[in-house]
Amino acid sequence: MAGGDRGRGKHWRNLCAAALACGALAVQTGCRAEQPWPLWKSYQKHFVDSSNRVIDHSMNDRTTSEGMAYAMFFALVVDDRSTFEKLLRWTEDNLAAGDMTARLPSWNWGKNPGGEWKVLDPNSASDADVWIAYDLLEAGRLWNDDRLTKLGEVMADHIAHSEVVLVPGIGTVLIPGPQGFHPGQSSYLLNPSYTPLQLIARLKQQQPTGPWGTVLDSAPALIRASAPAGFVMDWVQAGSSVTHAGTPQEVAEGKTTAVPVGSYDAIRVYLWLGMADRATPGVATSLAAVTPMAQYMQANVLPPLRVDAAGKAVDSEGPIGFSAAVVPYLTAVGRKVETKQQMTRVQASMDSSTGLYGHNPQYYDQNLAMFAMGWQEGRFRFDRDGRLKLKWK
Repeated sequence: MAGGDRGRGKHWRNLCAAALACGALAVQTGCRAEQPWPLWKSYQKHFVDSSNRVIDHSMNDRTTSEGMAYAMFFALVVDDRSTFEKLLRWTEDNLAAGDMTARLPSWNWGKNPGGEWKVLDPNSASDADVWIAYDLLEAGRLWNDDRLTKLGEVMADHIAHSEVVLVPGIGTVLIPGPQGFHPGQSSYLLNPSYTPLQLIARLKQQQPTGPWGTVLDSAPALIRASAPAGFVMDWVQAGSSVTHAGTPQEVAEGKTTAVPVGSYDAIRVYLWLGMADRATPGVATSLAAVTPMAQYMQANVLPPLRVDAAGKAVDSEGPIGFSAAVVPYLTAVGRKVETKQQMTRVQASMDSSTGLYGHNPQYYDQNLAMFAMGWQEGRFRFDRDGRLKLKWK
């Protein structure tokens, strides 16, 4: 990896060193053998370097807090505590200035124009923040480690204070980050894919006096507002009224003619809903709001890459990761034929030389596939309160 790690916070030096050794883990976990998952091993080989930095090669080798959060989740799924701790340490050292008890991690890290590897944008991203808090809470519960649980609770507190707001017409919602998503006095830019209902349910269960119950209650309204024709849009501008916006940059630049689309962000809404327990509050209602995607898949071989606010596919050729992402969704809404069709496409795309999906495997596709295929294979499930159910536990 180019560039060096920042100095580690003192509180990690003593706490993490022993946890990385199997001998120390044996006291807490019995040193269970890591659960084999070939796809995760292939992902690590191609996208995780020796310092446990997750690298998006398609975006100038940058690292995002989202990528680190996802990798921590996958490490937990296979009971690989050593990797989990290393991923967490890299995230804290490099994205949170050495102390995640004091701040949320910055979302974007990479090489600046001067050739220095560092944080490129200090703003945090609430989707990654929620996933990391969730990872920590579940790791603390499953590995019986109060240190991880407490860090997850501290993160949840930070999120509640800086990334949760009351939006007129929708309710209490998670905004994408502390800065840049409040363009007007009563206007907010929202991204429905940043709020997986099972994760919010878990935060509610952990912190019942926090805002998470109201965030969970408002989630179906957010999804309905984001899907005027039943297809979820990437971005929504909400406040006194709801419009279906372009990207935050387009809104900031006053490009009001930018065409809103449902694409790389929105595809995760179908994925999260499909993987959630139907008894989780808001899931069944939210699935009912996005049934046009299932109807589209009945008539089309590929999921759409881009859909406009009127429900028209403006680019019909979704990549392999999109096919993977809709598998849990199609399963959840009872579309067996369409589920099988997308599974066949995903499985046929496996490249034996890389152990990943698709020719020249793309970072985002593999993340979508890791979630979808891991869920489809029964490696993990979520209960109604968002708790993880894993093969090894």
